[in-house]
Amino acid sequence: MSSKLAGQRAIVTGAASGIGRAIAIALAGEGAEVALVDRADEQKLAAVVATIAKAGGKSFLRRADITDEPAVLALFADALPRLGGLDIVINCAGVLFEKPLLETTLVDYERLMAVNLRGTFLVGREALRAMVKQKRGRVINIASELAYLGCERMSVYCASKGAVVSLTRSWAREFAPGILVNAIAPGPTDTPMISTQYMSKATVDSSGDVPLGRLARPQEIAAAALILSDPANSYMTGQCISPNGGAVML
Repeated sequence: MSSKLAGQRAIVTGAASGIGRAIAIALAGEGAEVALVDRADEQKLAAVVATIAKAGGKSFLRRADITDEPAVLALFADALPRLGGLDIVINCAGVLFEKPLLETTLVDYERLMAVNLRGTFLVGREALRAMVKQKRGRVINIASELAYLGCERMSVYCASKGAVVSLTRSWAREFAPGILVNAIAPGPTDTPMISTQYMSKATVDSSGDVPLGRLARPQEIAAAALILSDPANSYMTGQCISPNGGAVML
């Protein structure tokens, strides 16, 4: 274990798998105590706790539906006293689907927006309430390269992630100078979401068609989260960094 984040307190949503899991493990590996939040069954979350503990880190699990305001309020009422404060929040929970717009139902739209946007709003708002009292903190929202590229048959997902980028920039202005708010826009990443359960086979097969010629590893996205969490990185806010293999070059 390193100690770059020793004494830091963090909440990571979507922590049971994929990018959220990798970020939670990375933060704990640098010395932070991490509250792992997900809707997944406790067995999946417990496996992440065990992985962190094996490496000498500290974490605990909390199941919560981030789309539900009372559940988010209960999460913070429980987690904040246990952590003793909050230094870092990572809004990573997200869903996607691929479907032609004319076949997309309102139920499809509302479910995706509920997780990707409302969940980010609710968790971010409660985190910022805690951080304002401390006059410091880091908020890191997970967006997507598709916020910039757009994508046929995934317009709702793209819109939700574009909104996350806008939230990030607005919060960065509103809560400066003490609180830093940034985003990460990953490119295609080797997680359970890159599968035919959520996308067409053609989209899955073409996911690695980027200049670096492959999918990202979740740990590579977690490395970006460590950069934004690092106390030494104290002059970056309102930014969206993009570990995307060259898919988008801004």
